[in-house]
Amino acid sequence: MHGPRRDTRGIVDARELFARVRFRRRLPCAELQPYLEHYWLIDGSLDAPYTSHVVPHPSVNVVFERGHSRPEVAGVGLGLFSRTLSGLVRVAGVQFRPGGFRPFRGEPVSEWTGRHVRLDVDSRIVLDVEDEDARVEALDAFLLGLGPTPDPQATLAMELVQRIRDDREIQRVADFAQECGMSVRSVQRLFADYVGVSPKWVILRYRIHEALERAESDVEWAHLAADLGYSDQAHLVRDFTQTVGVSPTAYARALT
Repeated sequence: MHGPRRDTRGIVDARELFARVRFRRRLPCAELQPYLEHYWLIDGSLDAPYTSHVVPHPSVNVVFERGHSRPEVAGVGLGLFSRTLSGLVRVAGVQFRPGGFRPFRGEPVSEWTGRHVRLDVDSRIVLDVEDEDARVEALDAFLLGLGPTPDPQATLAMELVQRIRDDREIQRVADFAQECGMSVRSVQRLFADYVGVSPKWVILRYRIHEALERAESDVEWAHLAADLGYSDQAHLVRDFTQTVGVSPTAYARALT
């Protein structure tokens, strides 16, 4: 990997967020890259509170945030995630690869899904570090101290989720399982234990991420629905509205 991804998938109205705070992604050290997508860092000074919204990835995050003495483990979020930022803002987050959190913990990742749990760790070990490179090193040290254990099943889960992310032709779990040489039940069990959500959920969530990003340009929704494997535009509208809270056309209008 040459650098962290640069897309804005999952961030609702990313331009508005980036206009208010400094948002960066940084890669972890080489030993952690098999398990992590990236670190994400936010800094800023806000005159008025601002609420950001994210359509979560199928990923667990660990979040260090100014104003909280302990970091938080955020399991895979099933709905729209909203957080209000105010005053002096500093956030340092760890986004695990889907399937990459399990090597740091023994229990099935589904036990964390939809939950936010504070860790018994002092947030100052990361947040009080002013230099950005040193802050990344502090995150590296924190995670290496947890001693991730290599797990072939975690590697398999990460590979399968990446295939879904990359291939919009994957639309049905039964067909996907067959292509992988696995039973549907085996794929479902693997995803529950290592990703925290079902393979069907992952397929649908990545569709919404792409729809969000494509909405920032002039898009023909019927064509996009077909590109994403929906039987018709109405099904895309339904999923988008249920996840984001507004219809695709209303969201696109708000961006102009």
